[in-house]
Amino acid sequence: MHDFLLAKEIVDQIEEIVKKKDINQKIKKVKIELGQVALSHDGFPEHTEDISIENLQFGLKSLAKNFLKETEFKIEKVSGENWKIIDIEV
Repeated sequence: MHDFLLAKEIVDQIEEIVKKKDINQKIKKVKIELGQVALSHDGFPEHTEDISIENLQFGLKSLAKNFLKETEFKIEKVSGENWKIIDIEV
């Protein structure tokens, strides 16, 4: 569940970038750095779990829309506690 919520955040951010930069082409690849991100769906710290790269990949592909249908998502684990989009290739 947590992985899917993060996938939704990432897809939303990609959509914002596409609008802002007026990208009209299909996205070939998105590179993401993923730190030690732990999410809790209900606000209780004891229900927090780390994000799985495999589950995040699945969530991204499940949420992918028109311009992201054939996109390759490259996710690299890094130190830190955040995630960020490093590159979008068209």
